[in-house]
Amino acid sequence: MVQIENSLRLCEVQVTYTPDYKISERPKITSSLETYQLLKQEWDKGRINFLEEFKVILLNRANRVLGLADISIGGVSGTVVDPKIVFATALKGNCSSIIVAHNHPSGNLRPSESDIRLTKKLVECGKLLEIVVFDHVIITEYGYYSFLDEGMI
Repeated sequence: MVQIENSLRLCEVQVTYTPDYKISERPKITSSLETYQLLKQEWDKGRINFLEEFKVILLNRANRVLGLADISIGGVSGTVVDPKIVFATALKGNCSSIIVAHNHPSGNLRPSESDIRLTKKLVECGKLLEIVVFDHVIITEYGYYSFLDEGMI
């Protein structure tokens, strides 16, 4: 018989969230156009036509922007998005909802089949965690596509 030593020490874990800004000073998202304008302002202009990137906008219950996080950077024709990373970021940011976004370096605003599948998967994951996926926005230098506006969410 093997006896297990009971010397494992556990520490108490505490979670806190202390933003260093006034929430009333944060931008409020009320439309896909505002989302696009925010993304265009924050996107690296040198990469929007070069590499596909995936980002997430974290929102509070009043749709105020808590932050914008980079999730992945890929190549010319795609990037890998791990839903675990998207929602780990959302949970760490203490948000109530998210808007996901990526660019198409080709300039084509039409979502691919993999874009559509990923969006459905993220919406379902969000339901389990009670984090609403409000929209998925595809951007280019000259325009955007909103899954919400097109009735795909």
